[in-house]
Amino acid sequence: MITKKQTNMTHATHVGQPGTGSAKVRKSQIISKRSTHSQAGQYSKTSRPGDHQASWKTVKIAAGAVVCVESEIRGDVTIGPRTVVHPKARIIAEAGPIVIGEGNLIEEQALIINGYPENITPDSEVEPKTMTIGLNNVFEVGCVSQALKIGDNNVIESKADVGRNVILTSGCIIGAFCQVNTCEVIPENTVIFGSGCMRRVQTERPQPQTLQLDFLMKILPNYHHLKKTVKAGHNAS
Repeated sequence: MITKKQTNMTHATHVGQPGTGSAKVRKSQIISKRSTHSQAGQYSKTSRPGDHQASWKTVKIAAGAVVCVESEIRGDVTIGPRTVVHPKARIIAEAGPIVIGEGNLIEEQALIINGYPENITPDSEVEPKTMTIGLNNVFEVGCVSQALKIGDNNVIESKADVGRNVILTSGCIIGAFCQVNTCEVIPENTVIFGSGCMRRVQTERPQPQTLQLDFLMKILPNYHHLKKTVKAGHNAS
């Protein structure tokens, strides 16, 4: 015979088991939600997708230019048509805009930077100075160019360093590993070369890299993603 007390205990057991399971489910859902919010917060702190868009809002790429996604471009930068920017090249506009003309070749790990002078901090109120780069210039692998004015048909060879106070006119060659940090205007067709940065004047300007540019404009899109063309007054996506 089953007593009334045993019946109540049996009923309580059957009722309690589903309640315990639903409580576990609710608890696991809460933990899942907390972990999801935690991951989202961590992503926002580390990756910051908005920063990438903000750094691109003033970059303008003309139609016909080839700019690889792996390159780094920051600030107010304008890139002219038929200019090729290789992967890992860096163009940084900190102290003012950078305007790059037509038919320039900027190779891997080359750095073009419009930076602040050593005695001026980014917080100082200084009028921005525009860096202007002309036509058909070549910036070879690993070179550094801070010159605010560069004319046409110049070649800055691998690992060369051109300072902020240098003005390159046209047809000049800065040899590999040469450092030019003086305050001067380099005359046209000047060649700086050797460990002593010796100088001479050549009779003709370097020829434009037309064939190489044509080749790169066909080959690079097959192996690299390209940054989208952006007209003046539009934001890059």
